[in-house]
Amino acid sequence: KRGIKSGFNSVLLETSNLSYEENINIAGLLAFGGVGGIAVGMAARDMIANFFGGLTVYLDQPFKVGDWIRSSEKEIEGTVEDIGWRRTVIRTFDKRPLYIPNAVFTTITVENPSRMTHRRLYETIGVRYEDVDVLPIILGKIKDLLNQSSDIDSDQTLMVNMNEFGPSSVDFFIYAHTHTTDWKLFHEIKEKMLLQISEIITSHKAEIAFPTTTIQLSAMENEKINELAVSSKTS
Repeated sequence: KRGIKSGFNSVLLETSNLSYEENINIAGLLAFGGVGGIAVGMAARDMIANFFGGLTVYLDQPFKVGDWIRSSEKEIEGTVEDIGWRRTVIRTFDKRPLYIPNAVFTTITVENPSRMTHRRLYETIGVRYEDVDVLPIILGKIKDLLNQSSDIDSDQTLMVNMNEFGPSSVDFFIYAHTHTTDWKLFHEIKEKMLLQISEIITSHKAEIAFPTTTIQLSAMENEKINELAVSSKTS
């Protein structure tokens, strides 16, 4: 203890002599060192947080290079290009690079669509109210179409049901899953299914509905319209 005390006194003496001989403001030097220490400490804290964030990604492996990931919390979406210890590089679909500190991944929810097992086909279609009598037949044919398609996984939930009476249509929905998870191939399958469904509807003398408005007129208003129509023909 006596040796430590003697050494400490020697440092204070040398510092005092330096201050006296070189006219150095020791208080200012110490203050500067304190601010610099805080800055270094904050930088080190971020570096350590990013390091452990990278370690978490390495151990948990929520994604890997080549995966498509997204997070609505930080508006992140794209393909993972590189995973470093400090930051991860993601290429967005419009080809912009995103450089994301790894610490971010410990505080947000990350969705990895690349690891989905199926893609969901979920569409709502409406037919005219005058077609409601043939709707059960149409729904049965569509369900047969989906069950017999090699593109659709019939072991997954498959539903074709009337949904609601809409403002200008009787609506039904289609719920199924494709075997493929490929984005491009899925849309090709979806297009094929929707066109075949349209053929089923028209083959039963029904039509896909579009927004319409029905106006109810009184007898007097009808009479006036008829008079105007007659007068326009004779003039």
